[in-house]
Amino acid sequence: MLKQIDLNQNKVDYTLKVSKRSRRLRLAVYCDGQLVVTAPRFMSLHYVEAFILQKAQWILSRIDYFKKFPGKALGRLTKKDYFEHKAPALMLVQTRIAHFNQFYNVKINRISIKNQKTRWGSCSKKGNLNFNYKIVLMPTEMADYIIVHELCHLIEFNHSRNFWVLVARTIPSHLKIRRELRKGNFKII
Repeated sequence: MLKQIDLNQNKVDYTLKVSKRSRRLRLAVYCDGQLVVTAPRFMSLHYVEAFILQKAQWILSRIDYFKKFPGKALGRLTKKDYFEHKAPALMLVQTRIAHFNQFYNVKINRISIKNQKTRWGSCSKKGNLNFNYKIVLMPTEMADYIIVHELCHLIEFNHSRNFWVLVARTIPSHLKIRRELRKGNFKII
C-alpha cells in the first residue's frame, strides 16, 4: 500500500507492507531511493508512522546517499534478470570458491544460485552453499567477502572470534566491507 509522510519538511512516499510473519517493524531504503516499511499485522498505522518519524534523519540520509549514484545500481530487477545472470553468477562463485578453497580446503556438497530477497548467501551443515544471483553485479571485493564468509561457515558454523579469524585469512579488509554492506550501499531488492 503506497503512502506518504512528511519528514523534516520533505514529502516522502513509502510502501507499507503488512506481514503475518513479521514480528517487528522494519525500514529499508533501497538503492533506487524507495522506502519500504514492513510491519506486523497487529501494528497500528499511528505507531508505524511514529516510528518512521523517529528514524527521519536516517531515512533522509539514505535517500540522499543513493541520489549520488546515477542509474539503477542494484535497483529493482526482474525474473528475466535472474535468468540472465544466474549462469554468470554460478561461474563467478565456482571460480572464486576454487581459488579460496586452496586456503580453507573444505568439502562442498552443492553450490546453488538463488533469487533471494533478504540474503546474499547461506550455507547448511550438509555442506550446501547458496548465493544470491546479484552477487555477480557487485564489486569484486564484496562478492569475494560473501563467498569467503559462507565458505568459512563450513568450518565454523557461527560468528565466533574463530570464524572472523578464518575470514580475515583471505579477506583482511572484511570489517570495512561488512560496514559498507550494513550501510545498505548494496541493498537486495
